[in-house]
Formats: sequence, C-alpha cells, structure tokens
Amino acid sequence: MNMSDPLFQTLTLALPMLAIFYFLLWRPQQQRVKQMRQMVESLRRGDVVVTAGGILGKVARASAAEDPEILVEIADNVQVKVLKATLTDVRAKTQPVES
Repeated sequence: MNMSDPLFQTLTLALPMLAIFYFLLWRPQQQRVKQMRQMVESLRRGDVVVTAGGILGKVARASAAEDPEILVEIADNVQVKVLKATLTDVRAKTQPVES
C-alpha cells in the first residue's frame, strides 16, 4: 500500500479515532450499564433507591428478579410502585441519605 493512497490516509485517521471512542466512551458506558443492572437485580427490602424523577425512597417489597416493578416507600405509610428500569441509583441501607 502506498503512503500517498487516500484509502491509507483515511484508515490511519479513522482507526485511532475508533479506538479512542471505544476506550473513552463505549466501553465505560457498557460497564456502567452492567453495574447498574447488577445493582437492580440485587435489590433487597430496606435499600434506598433514587428514581429517574429524583424521588428517594426505601424498597418496601422487591419481588422476583423477572418482575419489572418494586414497591417503594417514599414517606410514612406512602408506597408507590416503581419500574426497575427507572432507577438511577441504589444505595445500601446503611448508607445515609444526603439532604
């Protein structure tokens, strides 16, 4: 392959850029998604969760892993059903909630 070949010049620019995108964007995003999926699958009663709407609450009932909903207590005697897919953070029950 000749160094002045346009295809060669394009590949010498495109391949490093693809590698940079993979290591700086795609791979870390995949790791975060995998970590969040594991956190949601291991939900227990009493864990503090944060929804996509910013609502903080304690898990009142976490049924089977294949069930897409959990019951979250957001205030005394106030429980709401929340889709697991809308959770943005799962905090341990021993970790204090920041105010």
